Amino acid sequence: MTSFETGAELFASFEGYFSKDREVRQQIRDVITELELCNRQLNCNIDVIHLPKAIDVPALERSCGEIMGRAREHFGTLKGVVPQEQFYKYHDFWKTITQSLVAKMSLLHFLSHYSLLDKEEASNLLGVSASDDPKEFHLPLEDYLVGLLFMCSDLARLAVNRVTAKDYTTPLKIAAFVKELESGFRLLNLKNDFLRKRYDTLKYDVKKIEEVVYDLTLRGLNGS
Repeated sequence: MTSFETGAELFASFEGYFSKDREVRQQIRDVITELELCNRQLNCNIDVIHLPKAIDVPALERSCGEIMGRAREHFGTLKGVVPQEQFYKYHDFWKTITQSLVAKMSLLHFLSHYSLLDKEEASNLLGVSASDDPKEFHLPLEDYLVGLLFMCSDLARLAVNRVTAKDYTTPLKIAAFVKELESGFRLLNLKNDFLRKRYDTLKYDVKKIEEVVYDLTLRGLNGS
């Protein structure tokens, strides 16, 4: 056997690896398509909170809970598709959709409990591990934190729209919650560029909410 034939056989053996990788990537794309549909449906359902009327939180929880149930099933499918211990090789495929879903779950949790959805609760809702073990299919800490920052932008918008709906209590609760969240983020030494940029956006969200509270105070509508 010539050296050329040996090299040809060697490279031919590589095709199995690339073929399997292409198959996995296509399977992941198929699942992401379904997750993106869930995300769009959640957007439509949650957007009603910005209308100038009372927010029916129980109805919102029911409708969004059904959609999140489907999203959880899709994450279960993803877990079966992604080869063991190769989570971060393919993570970029579902990173953005995960952050968006965390934002929506956190927003719903706030509306229901006026408190923070912690990482373990978010992981459970997605049906993934709460650990940061790269060997497991999990919710990375950075995705969770970015989701919280996206939520804060939604809350800043909500604070303005609740005043339009003559709801002067919710903006005050939003202000206290986001301010506390900002204090928590200040304790972190953020290295991730995107996460850092999103944190910078949080400062503008806080300012926007503070302006709403200031306006309510001037008008004597802050409950004090």
